[in-house]
Amino acid sequence: MTKTQKSTALYPHPFSKAYWQDAAAELKDTKMLVVTALMIALRIALKPLAIPLGPQLSIQTAMLAAALGAMIYGPVMAIPSAIISDTIGFLIYPTGDYFFPFVLTEIASTMIYALCLYRAKVTPSRVVLSRFFICFFVNVVLQQLIFAWWYVYIGSPEQARNQILGIMTVARIFKNLCMFPIESVVLTLFLRFLMPITRRAKLTYSSDADMKFTTKQVVILAVLMVVGVSSAVGYMHYRYRTSSRSADYSVEERVEANHAMADVVLANTDEWDDDQVVCIVDSAYRGLFETETDYHVSVYLLDEAAFAAGQEADSGYTMSTLWAYSKSGPGKDKYHSLVKVASAEIVKNEKTGEILEFSCTPTE
Repeated sequence: MTKTQKSTALYPHPFSKAYWQDAAAELKDTKMLVVTALMIALRIALKPLAIPLGPQLSIQTAMLAAALGAMIYGPVMAIPSAIISDTIGFLIYPTGDYFFPFVLTEIASTMIYALCLYRAKVTPSRVVLSRFFICFFVNVVLQQLIFAWWYVYIGSPEQARNQILGIMTVARIFKNLCMFPIESVVLTLFLRFLMPITRRAKLTYSSDADMKFTTKQVVILAVLMVVGVSSAVGYMHYRYRTSSRSADYSVEERVEANHAMADVVLANTDEWDDDQVVCIVDSAYRGLFETETDYHVSVYLLDEAAFAAGQEADSGYTMSTLWAYSKSGPGKDKYHSLVKVASAEIVKNEKTGEILEFSCTPTE
């Protein structure tokens, strides 16, 4: 019985019948099924790992496994691999509520990688193009539309409208603008390193020479990196100016900040007893590379009767519970142990600890 020779053809574009026949044939290749399973496992293992670049800026290492896998097994296998990796990844590393349509972002990203890299002469230009399509069409447009769908699903049409209107916000475009060049360079170098291995293993068929950088491509990648780093610095500067640092506090950091602000309030006022005051940091703004933080603080007094009732009803309800509150915490406290009495504006030099400005306004 004659064994059918597997095609090793390369295609200039995916718009041909033969291309899709080869992609579909991967489903019948035992070796390719095993490799796909390994790529899925690698992709899942890398999901929680990221290379941090700044606040809410990081390179997701699972991107590398997704691109490598798509380049090997193609667009037909890309769909089930994306669904499996996304679903199992969520079960192992749950983040928030599960909403199945979010798998569409994984499918779309994997498909874009496959359409750009599978059975093609893989060049730095193709890698950069794949990242551009993902950053714009998936991260900026598709992801926001699915978020809007999610809000409609949970009964929040107003938030859904805001998500749709927020597709082209400056912050969102700026974030993806700065990540696209950096991710493109990292992904290009990663695939360039592994392509000789995949070729020798007869998993890909593009010549190693295709990924050798010409002078023009080196210049382009260097420019992209400069643009990416510059945009990242610009984005972090913008975010620090417009977003409160307190939103990123851990529980320990929040408790420490709340106690520190209470000390400042008590040191600059003599209206309340020390054991009655609890301060909550509502916001904390500090520019990039700056040392001065503008704190907005809510000052509360402890309602001892309500607090005692809360302790009686819940043994885990302690003063530590109150000190760990964020801005919305007191309003959600079902025992209403804290009564707001004032708002304080504090400017602190984080390097020296000096309080530069202080004002306290009683609540009307």
